[in-house]
Amino acid sequence: MSVNNSKLFSLSGKTAVITGASKGIGRSIAEVFAGHGAEVHIFDINNDAGAEVVDGIEKQGGKAYYHHADVGSQTKIHDVTNGVYRQSGRLDILVNNAGIVHIGKLEETSEADFDRVYQVNVKGVYNCSHAAIGHMKKTGGGVILNMASVVASVGIDDRFAYSMSKGAVLTMTYSIAKDYIRQGIRCNAISPARVHTPFVDGYLKQNYPGKEKEMFDKLSATQPIGRMGQAEEIAHMALYLCSDEASFVTGSNFPIDGGFITLNT
Repeated sequence: MSVNNSKLFSLSGKTAVITGASKGIGRSIAEVFAGHGAEVHIFDINNDAGAEVVDGIEKQGGKAYYHHADVGSQTKIHDVTNGVYRQSGRLDILVNNAGIVHIGKLEETSEADFDRVYQVNVKGVYNCSHAAIGHMKKTGGGVILNMASVVASVGIDDRFAYSMSKGAVLTMTYSIAKDYIRQGIRCNAISPARVHTPFVDGYLKQNYPGKEKEMFDKLSATQPIGRMGQAEEIAHMALYLCSDEASFVTGSNFPIDGGFITLNT
């Protein structure tokens, strides 16, 4: 991360909450936002990793805070979000990035699996948006950015619960954008395809020991562009959508997928 001195895509003076920002895409978003001047508040349940992200941002001259926050708990999220508002006096940006995956078809998805995915991926977006929206209204507007997925638009194998959750995220995005446009609040979604994150590496190590590279190459090839996305690429899309340069953009979904949706169908 390096501090950006350009006015283009500047987030200077803005306060941003990013959920699930202790690693992967969320971490990259936190680092990029801080590098462009935002005061970043990380909501996560991984204390050590969250503190590490904050430390890295501060060493690069940015401003960041970590908050232990379970997005599935509305009471906790409201308490922590209210604390951010009291501390900063504003809440300009919410990035609903926290999410979990379940692999399996309908028959391979237990009620507990379904509820676990719903609690984080759907209720988490609802809880955080519910907590933030009032503060944004008080200060004249803001931006909510939701992390959806290509699975919200096209079917892929063995992702029943995950696809359900990301479809819900996408329709919540449209609803929030419609309901709050007159209050100066924009709401959009990003839909990534496969992105190379620590989750991917852990998944391959657990399920394909000794064949990690072979399977990595196979997964990469499912993107027509021939590789997985990088977390920084998603973060730069998020930066644009949360900046004033995107002030005319709301109620939209932005696939960033190496051609996955349009070139695979």
